[in-house]
Amino acid sequence: MRLHLHLISDSTGETVTTVARAAVSQFDDVVPVEHVWFFVRTTGQLERILRIVEALPGLVIYTLVSPELRHQLQEHCRQRGIPCVAVLDSVMQTLSMLVGTAGRPKVGRQHMMDDSYFSRIEAMDFAMRHDDGQFSEELEQADVVLVGVSRTSKTPTCVYLANRGVKAANVPLVPDLPQLPILERLRHPLIVGLTIKPEALVEIRRSRQRIMGLDETAPGRYGRDYVDVEKIRREIVEARRLFARHRWPEIDVTRRSVEETAAAIYQMLQARRQPELAALGAEVPGPGITEEGH
Repeated sequence: MRLHLHLISDSTGETVTTVARAAVSQFDDVVPVEHVWFFVRTTGQLERILRIVEALPGLVIYTLVSPELRHQLQEHCRQRGIPCVAVLDSVMQTLSMLVGTAGRPKVGRQHMMDDSYFSRIEAMDFAMRHDDGQFSEELEQADVVLVGVSRTSKTPTCVYLANRGVKAANVPLVPDLPQLPILERLRHPLIVGLTIKPEALVEIRRSRQRIMGLDETAPGRYGRDYVDVEKIRREIVEARRLFARHRWPEIDVTRRSVEETAAAIYQMLQARRQPELAALGAEVPGPGITEEGH
């Protein structure tokens, strides 16, 4: 079933898009056709959008602060029998009841350049600067350091964590090269080992070779040894021995998305920063625990 989704926002549209995609993903038989309208702030803009909504009816999902625009959209949809959902209304109403006061709606407030915003930018810069073991002498400044063999999603996981304000760096484990002694001396960062099933890693690395225009005869790091399953198996065994020796928590990323891996690491970081969570029985992985993918 094809379903037209009209996603309307007076800001960047991240909230309404995320909510819509999360909801539609639960329906196997729905093929969404997204019509995305961001920075809608005038009645003229909304009128043009509503003509398209009327021509391609489906579901309207919106985040609008202006009472005038909200009323215009709701009335238009009501008169034509088009379902229309304000994704934040129920949350805002419950919050108002809980805190005993109404909020002060402001367009794009969640995207204001406050301390949180600059913290995320700083974390993103840190992740880029300290990707793939670069500037290792600065790793003590990290919140999290990810360690693992090549192609275990270290970089994208660091970027995802950085978008949450976490300073994340990563260090690759390369065969026949000594591990960075600085890892053993780190005290501030949470060090997490990433591992993967050998067969899955072979396929990922072969895909990497194809993208780079190489094959198994290529010289250097990306040649035959890079995709040899037995050598990969030994790489992973050595990596896991390193993790166990230093009691670094380990996550198996074989069947995990980057988001799931980052979420597990974020939970570990929270437990480290807030020991009371563990005291309350929160199920957070600790050192020496392997988190298998699901």
